[in-house]
Amino acid sequence: MRSDASSAPEEGGWIYQGLRRIIDVRPAEARALAWSWLYVFALFLAYYVLRPIRDELGVAGGVRNLPWLFTGTLLAMLAVNPLFAYAVRRWPRERFIAISYRFFMLNLLAFMALLAIATPEQHVWIGRAFFIWVSVFNLFVVSVFWSFVVDVFDGEQGKRLFGFLAAGATLGGIAGSGFTSALVEHVGQNWLPLASIVLLEVAVFASRRLSHISDAFQRPVQGDDPHKAVGGGIFAGMTHTFRSPYLLGIAFFILFYSVTSTFLYFQQATIAEASFPNRAARTAFFANIDFWVNVLTLFFQLFLTGRLMGWLGVAVTLCALPLFSVAGFAALAASPTVAVFVVVQVARRVSNFALARPTREVLFTSVPREDRYKAKNFIDTVVYRGGDQIGSWSYAGLIALGLSMTGIAILAVPLSVAWLALSYWLGRRQEGQEGAKAVRVAPGGAAP
Repeated sequence: MRSDASSAPEEGGWIYQGLRRIIDVRPAEARALAWSWLYVFALFLAYYVLRPIRDELGVAGGVRNLPWLFTGTLLAMLAVNPLFAYAVRRWPRERFIAISYRFFMLNLLAFMALLAIATPEQHVWIGRAFFIWVSVFNLFVVSVFWSFVVDVFDGEQGKRLFGFLAAGATLGGIAGSGFTSALVEHVGQNWLPLASIVLLEVAVFASRRLSHISDAFQRPVQGDDPHKAVGGGIFAGMTHTFRSPYLLGIAFFILFYSVTSTFLYFQQATIAEASFPNRAARTAFFANIDFWVNVLTLFFQLFLTGRLMGWLGVAVTLCALPLFSVAGFAALAASPTVAVFVVVQVARRVSNFALARPTREVLFTSVPREDRYKAKNFIDTVVYRGGDQIGSWSYAGLIALGLSMTGIAILAVPLSVAWLALSYWLGRRQEGQEGAKAVRVAPGGAAP
């Protein structure tokens, strides 16, 4: 969506007046932003209902088997990614979003039936399949949302508005975690996915409304019609990523984040396995961690994210997460206690959700439309889970070599320093591309 300065204030109506109290939103953007917010809220509410169930089923199958689950997730990503690229190539965005989400809804119904009739032995294997499925589901549905959003809003709008959308994701996480924690003891795991099915249909409805509303304000970019299929090859996401230094840099950003996050995830799983022998208690424990991380994140997203991106720019804001990682792993190396681990985990997740994620999405506003869907999806899914794979097997290998939590933290410090340098380069590159674009579109601007 491209802002139109001539739009009348009444176009936003009461929605605009409400949003304007919180963020720097323009009248023409208000309704599109509201539907985008409902879209991401419904997605994250659906996911956070499922996430504690996934984590509990993963632990129930044995922490020592988690690396194999990450391997299965990566293989599933590799299989699904070309299918998604085919859908993007063949159908307009509104249709392939509906098809993709309803496919996942049917999968959830199948898992509900299988978990209800499974024997205890079968339950373990179905639980492992569910762990892999949720890991695929989460990245795909969220990646599709952000691909759609960066196809609607431009880079300048992203810096102002993406923090608010990230707050919608956080509120969805809070609601989903609280919902699961409160009801799992009463209704059991098997019935909770029904809520996620309903919420996914809400997301489909919101995506349709967003597509229709954005028509009034959107100008085709480089001759693209947003209501036509993107076209191109089914492997374009992968080939474009490896051919472009900028996209490859984003891929390595994701890789660094995923590897370091996996190290911390395994330590969290070990603590849960040792401390909570009851399955429902473990589910509630995971849900409560998610709840408090989301509560802390919400404040930053509502009141600081957009302002920080405006004040500091994309480059500096993007550096926050790797900088926290350098400090966090250094603290773990110096004092590898449970309390320090919890502080580091919470700080990293808050900085990711509040700062890194919305800033990272701004990076994609300066790439061609095909790359917003295909390359972005490849990076958000295959590269991300590839990082999980590298992190999980590296963690297992380091433990087998006798390294302690201190030793792994020491190794993670230089990794985070390299990540910090890459983040600054990416941010400066995006700012340069946006500056060049502004010169081209300004009155009298030089042609490229």
